Amino acid sequence: MIFNLGGAPPCLSRLGGMGGELHSREMLSNGKVERGDDQKVGLPGVPRGVRMVSMKPEIGFVGLGTMGKWMALNLIKAGFPLKFFARRKEVIEEVTSQGGKAVPSLKELARQSAWIIFCLPNTETVEEVLFGKDGMVDVLRPGQVVIDCGTIHPLATRKIAQSLMGKGIPFLDAPVSGMEARAKDGTLTIMVGGEESVFQKVRPALEAMGNKIIYAGASGNGQMMKMINNVMFDIHCAALAELLALAVKMGLDPEEVVAVVRSGTGQCFAVDNFGPLILERNFVPGYPMTDAYKDMVYAVEISSAQRIPLPVTAAAMVTYQMALDQGLGRENKGAMVKVWERVLGVQVRKSKN
Repeated sequence: MIFNLGGAPPCLSRLGGMGGELHSREMLSNGKVERGDDQKVGLPGVPRGVRMVSMKPEIGFVGLGTMGKWMALNLIKAGFPLKFFARRKEVIEEVTSQGGKAVPSLKELARQSAWIIFCLPNTETVEEVLFGKDGMVDVLRPGQVVIDCGTIHPLATRKIAQSLMGKGIPFLDAPVSGMEARAKDGTLTIMVGGEESVFQKVRPALEAMGNKIIYAGASGNGQMMKMINNVMFDIHCAALAELLALAVKMGLDPEEVVAVVRSGTGQCFAVDNFGPLILERNFVPGYPMTDAYKDMVYAVEISSAQRIPLPVTAAAMVTYQMALDQGLGRENKGAMVKVWERVLGVQVRKSKN
């Protein structure tokens, strides 16, 4: 039985401050007051036989693009009340139809949310959303949590975390790994940097979006781990591009080369994902090179600042930059093969048979 006094929502109180759980009152047959599962509490003014039933905190979401839209929908499926800020009409309609609530501005989203999740494309956009003219920072309150699931500069992340912590607002970097299909399935890998107690607090929301959640340590470590993952993938893609072109130049069947590598010691996700696409001359699926270039830039900047040589990364950067200079930036990373096809005068594709 739920008590609903005077037509008000069945809410007794908000415990633990902003970002804590919302509770309702429910009669128990044993006449005891419970909070959560089996934890007994004695709250003054609460009638005997009332149970505290926890509800999930309000989440605000910004960045409902290729990945973010599915992440937001999975939060709704997991029972989180979700509000969001978006500009595209089709996104607003889709997420609203699944139970999300659109709000008109970033500031209003910040006012109405306990936990705020970003899935934005770069450092500059995150800084604008937080600290820009129409940004959130002026209305954020101590106890709210900001979670950045996009991929931004690890060193900038640490500066943002320091700035918000001065206002009593924890900032977690929680970049995700996995393509759109895994975002849709809720099976992303999420690497988290920041205060561990805050990470544990918001973990249920992260688990609604991913199935491998890794606590990486201090602020910025999640982004650093993601950058290393992405740059390693970029290196594999650059190697695939030059070696497939070499194979064709030397008279090998590229389809057979891809099959051998996928079953041999050279197997990697770059070959599994882009090998078949290159053979089909399909350079559309996947993240455009222009947008993904930031990871290589971050690695080179950190290498320079810390005086850490990265010779293999630097070599892969040459292929990446040549591809961008040839106008291939809106194509996927498999299109790097076109750089070496042009140099060697070959084309990597399936045979017509």
